[in-house]
Amino acid sequence: MLITNKRAFSIGAVLTAVFMAVLWYMFTDNFGGTNAFHASDALFNSISKGSTYYIPDVKAGALKFSGDDYTVTVLDKQPDLVNETRDLLVANGIAAQSGDKGLMVSGKLGVLLDAVIRDADRMFHNEGDELKSRYGMEPRKAMYLWWAMLTSLKKELDLQKQFAAASYVDKMVIKRAVEVAYNYYGIEARDVSEEAGIITFALIFYVVYTMWWGYSIFFLFEGFGLEMKAGKKKEV
Repeated sequence: MLITNKRAFSIGAVLTAVFMAVLWYMFTDNFGGTNAFHASDALFNSISKGSTYYIPDVKAGALKFSGDDYTVTVLDKQPDLVNETRDLLVANGIAAQSGDKGLMVSGKLGVLLDAVIRDADRMFHNEGDELKSRYGMEPRKAMYLWWAMLTSLKKELDLQKQFAAASYVDKMVIKRAVEVAYNYYGIEARDVSEEAGIITFALIFYVVYTMWWGYSIFFLFEGFGLEMKAGKKKEV
């Protein structure tokens, strides 16, 4: 394909060269020991963590179930988790007995939820060593066991028509405490107001950089004589 507009092609070539140079630089380890993409992920994860601390509200809401009794058999479809989960529960003073069809757990629902929420709080604040010392396992493994047990517990509570408790376990304890703590473990929380400058720069850079690439393509195509024209309207 021949170049029909050398000026437009030259502008497009320069814009493309600069775009690629910046892209190459963003893949280098000059952003705090990592590349720009990992650094930006870490920044926005830290900021989002600062706005997802729901655990105090979850703990307060769990008080209404503190006197509720429960007896359930959980993890019947995950027998490989039964023994470790039993040890986890027993370490928190919760009655648990393994059997052929899963793990039988009973007691006050408030005691169980309090233990889970306490561990989630420690994980959220990156204090996993406390869980490791208490249970003798990696903190993420402990939180996974809590998650699996609570997921199974929720189903059993539904079957027993304890719908309010089941809903709270699922929507609040699992999703707003356990999962949040697990996902953000190891990430330092930051306040968005403290990072306003770098966030503003990142957003402006993203818009400008995207438009830069668009204009690069535009001028290159114009240099090759390719133009976009509106089609002629056909009268019926």
